Amino acid sequence: MGGVPLAVSFDDVRAAAARIEGLVHRTPVVTCAALDALAGARLFFKCEQLQRVGAFKFRGASHALSRLSPEQRAAGVLTHSSGNHAQALARAARDAGLSAQIVMPANSSPVKLRAVQEYGAQITLCEPTLAAREQAAAAVQARTGATFVHPYDDAHVIAGQGTAALELLSQAGPLDALVVPVGGGGLAAGSCLAVQGLSPGTRVILAEPAGADDAARSFAAGRRLAPDAPRTLADGLLTGLGELTWPILSAHAERVITVSDAQIIGAMRSLWERAKLLVEPSAATVLAAILNDPTRCLAGCERVGLILSGGNVDLDRLPFAAEGETRRG
Repeated sequence: MGGVPLAVSFDDVRAAAARIEGLVHRTPVVTCAALDALAGARLFFKCEQLQRVGAFKFRGASHALSRLSPEQRAAGVLTHSSGNHAQALARAARDAGLSAQIVMPANSSPVKLRAVQEYGAQITLCEPTLAAREQAAAAVQARTGATFVHPYDDAHVIAGQGTAALELLSQAGPLDALVVPVGGGGLAAGSCLAVQGLSPGTRVILAEPAGADDAARSFAAGRRLAPDAPRTLADGLLTGLGELTWPILSAHAERVITVSDAQIIGAMRSLWERAKLLVEPSAATVLAAILNDPTRCLAGCERVGLILSGGNVDLDRLPFAAEGETRRG
């Protein structure tokens, strides 16, 4: 893939950081000796669950809106998303004084639906398929003229997401490896670009649910493959790789580690119990990948960064709460 021109560069990520400074939080980096002992490495957790709207998505949404023309701002913005990007675009639009139209699957998390409503966006519900989301978004766009902001396959969004890794590298110092969750690939692609620009010796490892393993299959095949009926509790990672994100990932990421839902739940529990970090399942994939690395690809890495992508958990449906009740029963 080395000869394929990429849609986004490190310079774009660096420029995005300057544009969104003051709009987004510079989230903290947390360490935990107990988790270091479990992993056999020094772990540096970039806490994007403490970002505005509780997820890294606010970075890309804020950057995309900062690049709109006056005419586009007047017409408002539109997206389709199952949750975190929906919240991010709704909040960023509210902060910028723009209208926002959000198409969401009818089975979206109630906590994410409520948040989008509270940010003042207009929600259109649809069937939980990509085709239904795209069809509904097209209808809303035809009616309103709003500018569509893709959840991940957008150059400005990718550049904005990459600012999380940019910050992590400046906060934690040199890293042997960086582990990032992968769904559509916006965060992962942006992270790859940040690493290539600031620390090219750092290995980028992607973490993915085994039930939504299109990235792992794509890496094995050497070409972008579509999702195959994905099923995982990590609902933020159900989407397939994008046309813009895949070339970046295939050029710069080293490999994909897949983890089961049970391993994700175990990592969520460990993050809460050991580090007091409450994250959503998608974010916990990175720790799950390190603790359950089947090929020991991270053996020998002494300093490892992990991006905790979000913390929008439905507290009434914590996956390990039912597990605990079963054990007590």
